[in-house]
Amino acid sequence: MSQDPLVIFTPSGKRGRFPAGTPVLTAARQLGVDLDSVCGGRGICSKCQVTPSVGEFPKHGVTVSEDALSDWNAVEQRYKDKRGLIDGRRLGCQATVQSDVVIDVPPESQVHRQVVRKRAEAREIVLNTAVRLYYVEVEQPDMHKPSGDLERLKTALKDQWSLEQVQIDPTLLPTLQPLLRKGDWKVTVAVHKVHNSEHAEITRIWPGYYDGSIYGLAVDLGSTTIAAHLCDLKSGEVVASSGIMNPQIRFGEDLMSRVSYSMMNAGGDKEMTKAVRDGMSALFDQIASEGEIDKDLILDATFVCNPVMHHLFLGIDPYELGQAPFALAMNESLSLKTSDLELGLHQGARVYMLPCIAGHVGADAAAVALSESPNTSEDLVLLVDVGTNAEIILGNKDRVMACSSPTGPAFEGAQISSGQRAAPGAIERVEIDPVTKEPRFRVIGSDIWSDEDGFDRAIATTGITGICGSGIIEVIAEMRMAGLLDASGLIGSAEQTGSARSISDGRTHAYLLWDGSADGGPVITVTNPDIRAIQMAKAALYSGARLLMDKLNVETVDRIVLAGAFGAHISAKHAMVLGMIPDCPLDKVTSAGNAAGTGARIALLNIDARKDIEKTVGEIEKIETAVEPRFQEHFVNASAMPNAVDPFPVLKSLVSLPDVSFNAGAEGSGGRRRRRRS
Repeated sequence: MSQDPLVIFTPSGKRGRFPAGTPVLTAARQLGVDLDSVCGGRGICSKCQVTPSVGEFPKHGVTVSEDALSDWNAVEQRYKDKRGLIDGRRLGCQATVQSDVVIDVPPESQVHRQVVRKRAEAREIVLNTAVRLYYVEVEQPDMHKPSGDLERLKTALKDQWSLEQVQIDPTLLPTLQPLLRKGDWKVTVAVHKVHNSEHAEITRIWPGYYDGSIYGLAVDLGSTTIAAHLCDLKSGEVVASSGIMNPQIRFGEDLMSRVSYSMMNAGGDKEMTKAVRDGMSALFDQIASEGEIDKDLILDATFVCNPVMHHLFLGIDPYELGQAPFALAMNESLSLKTSDLELGLHQGARVYMLPCIAGHVGADAAAVALSESPNTSEDLVLLVDVGTNAEIILGNKDRVMACSSPTGPAFEGAQISSGQRAAPGAIERVEIDPVTKEPRFRVIGSDIWSDEDGFDRAIATTGITGICGSGIIEVIAEMRMAGLLDASGLIGSAEQTGSARSISDGRTHAYLLWDGSADGGPVITVTNPDIRAIQMAKAALYSGARLLMDKLNVETVDRIVLAGAFGAHISAKHAMVLGMIPDCPLDKVTSAGNAAGTGARIALLNIDARKDIEKTVGEIEKIETAVEPRFQEHFVNASAMPNAVDPFPVLKSLVSLPDVSFNAGAEGSGGRRRRRRS
């Protein structure tokens, strides 16, 4: 094997070996990594900024040393002196590879920047916020009735608004007297009420009458993306929604990789805590700018996240979550100051973190339960929040159960040969003609199919760059329906399938979806390793759902709700052809969009919802898939497409799947039967 250094780029996951001395930008270009450069590598534009990582990366099988890249040079120093360069960043055109290295390409250095597909879903919410504004007129000081300004402010709140037991954020005390006098003893105060007690606290003061708005943030802290919705706390309106890639992705694409990084590197957990807090602070600057508001007017926030992200965000080492019995440090809700979390918001702003359920079923699953209310449903509903780690909830008004399943990053385009995250230019929809075996597709950024007039013009600015999660699911399902792929996951040869698009790929075959090489573009294929990655992910997802069905002693569910940024874009038919989800009438499979984000928004805008979800979480039964014997049995069966055992009668009534087998030793329309020795 080549002894040249191994270069691994995140978040794309693309890798290759290059001779020592190769510029990072050159390596990125040769691998097709999305790294920007306007000046052609002359060290002028600084578009090619990257962040090298140091430490042990068991997932990638490498240990990265401090000197994995060449020394900092004069060009980089000149740029930093003149225009500034974030500590730890390097210029890809100047830094050269010296030994094995893991390099993160930040969103701002990517040509096709991430489209974070998390949005606030339209939903009616009763407005009852934790933070409210109160205008009061305070009695002036009198030598004959000595009392402090704070005491008279509290008296005014009690007399004029019936607010009892009000305290003040100590950080406001230095400004209290000047503001009272500036407002001629008339002030507007923001008061934060705690949902589970009578305690209330003054968190901001304006002189005189303040008639503007105050704002809150509903934040979905995912392992891949961080999404936030900026809400007007006076109207409940979503003012702006924005998202970024989770900066922790350079430490590992999946949760257990990050737990491993923490275990293998002293202080690794603190590195990841700082990274996610810094990223979140930058996101808040961004969303305040997009909403055209003063960031200091954000006074409340709700957070949902999975258990590993929960711990790392709070500065808790996730070590115990990396081994049985997967114990959380705590699963209760938390009410905190944003200043304690270094989020760059107003010193009086507060954070409410929804409770986790148990083990690897976190506050994001709790938020989905709050949004979709399975505990009040008459019919049996299966909620699947599809992500790097899938949270699955099954139940009705009688009983609700939950589990998590480690699907990994394949659904998000990682571990896929031509895979990428959802961004302009990525193939997101695919259809294959079952007779000609010819494909047509759509890319993000255009509504025109590839075989329609105007397609080339529509994608002129983005090109065709790769295939994202929804695209890989559709193309594999379409290959199965077109007879290009057998139930076990093998792609047939050109002879077996009757299609020249089935091309040789070593000992197996691949399906040629797009060949852009004539114009200098990528060749996009679906390979057998791609199929395997999706099989493993979908088998984990289905097995978790099937395990919950076993626990409730049912063979079918009444309806299925797909949630999550990715789940919102899954085709129900294609998901069922793959066997990702249980057999169910297609009109009973719906999308809830970003249900976790919706749950966070409900908790932000309605203080009573915080009580409701705490009660609901206490009633949900948690099932740990890692210790359930039948999980592995279901997993093996679910590796087939759609399933080796479960019959899928509804799917069979809708789709006829070709009975082909491309295993050289199998009997069937696609393969030869191997002669047995006597």
